[in-house]
Amino acid sequence: MRIIARKRLREFAARYAVARAALENWERVVRAAVWKRFVDVRATYRSADRVVLPRGNVITVFDIGAYRLLTYVNYEAEIVDIKEFLTHAEYDRGAWKTTLDHD
Repeated sequence: MRIIARKRLREFAARYAVARAALENWERVVRAAVWKRFVDVRATYRSADRVVLPRGNVITVFDIGAYRLLTYVNYEAEIVDIKEFLTHAEYDRGAWKTTLDHD
């Protein structure tokens, strides 16, 4: 898979140094992955979640230790677009649902 917004991933790793190794591992695994549908993601990351937002946008959420990595996955184009990296508390507040749910 090709990762879009890798710079954002680097920024997250710099801001949350405790998660750096986990993020680097996630990136390595995803770049080598061939995902054609969500079930393929779950075969790689059993804790991944698929969240359908009110407007129909679909976010794939990865559990990275004490954090949540929010992405858009375009299976047809083989692209993973990095959107947010949140603590569990930030994720649970749910503001990201409005931010990431666009037309």
